[in-house]
Amino acid sequence: MSQAGTDSATVNSAGKGTLRVVQLYPRDMNIYGDWGNALVLQQRIRWHGYTPELLEYNVGDPFPDDVDIIVGGGGQDSGQLVIQDDLQARAGVLKDLAEDGAPMLVICGLYQLFGHFFKTRTGAVIPGIGILDVETHGTEERLIGNVKVATPEFGEVLGYENHSGQTTLGSGVRPLGSTPKGMGNNSSDGHEGARYRNIVASYLHGSLLPKNPAIADFLIRTAAERKYGSFVPGHPDDSYAELAREHAARRPR
Repeated sequence: MSQAGTDSATVNSAGKGTLRVVQLYPRDMNIYGDWGNALVLQQRIRWHGYTPELLEYNVGDPFPDDVDIIVGGGGQDSGQLVIQDDLQARAGVLKDLAEDGAPMLVICGLYQLFGHFFKTRTGAVIPGIGILDVETHGTEERLIGNVKVATPEFGEVLGYENHSGQTTLGSGVRPLGSTPKGMGNNSSDGHEGARYRNIVASYLHGSLLPKNPAIADFLIRTAAERKYGSFVPGHPDDSYAELAREHAARRPR
C-alpha cells in the first residue's frame, strides 16, 4: 500500500458503519486467486470510511446474519460437486438476498451454479439455484486467455478466463458486456458475464477486482445504500489498480 493509501485509510477511520462481506465456499471455490476479490473489498471499504467485516462461509457452516455483500469464486468440477448439496440448502436465503437487492459478485464456477444447471462434458448435471437465468454446458473446448470487456456500467473490464463450461443467457438477465478481446460466456455470441439486479457474474479471474475498482465500488456503494440509505465515498488509492490495468491492457490474448 502506498503512503497515500495509508493516509486515506487513516483520514476515513472515523467510521460510517460496518459492511459485512461473506465469501462463499473459499475452501472449495477459490481458484486463480478469487479470494483476492474479498480482500480488495475489505480494503476499499476501509478507504471509503466504513468498517469491513470479512467472513467465510463453507459447507456445513451456519449462514451469517446481516449480510451486506456476497462474493463467490470459481472451482473445478470436483469443487462444484462438493458444495452442490449445501448450496441447494442455502438457495432460499441467497435468493431472498438477491431479490432484496444485496450486491453479489460470483465468478466462474459459482456463476454457473447461480444459474439453472451445469451439465458436465460427461453428461452429469449439477443443479444450480436458479437466481440467474443462465445455463452452462461443459465442452471439449477450453476458453483461455486475457479478456477485455466493454461494459455500459463499468467501462472497460479486464481479466483472464480459463473455463470449458460455456454459458448461455436467458431473457431474465443481460450480459455484463461484449468482448472485443477474448471469448467470455461462450465461443459464439461475443458476450461476457451476466447482470441481474445487483449481481455481477463473470468468468474473469485474475483476481477481477484489483484491476477493476469500478466494480468493487459499485458493490460497496450498493451495500451502503441498501443498509444505511446513502453512500458517502472516501478517497481510495487507485494508483496500483491503474498500473495493473495498463499492464493488463497490453497483454496479448
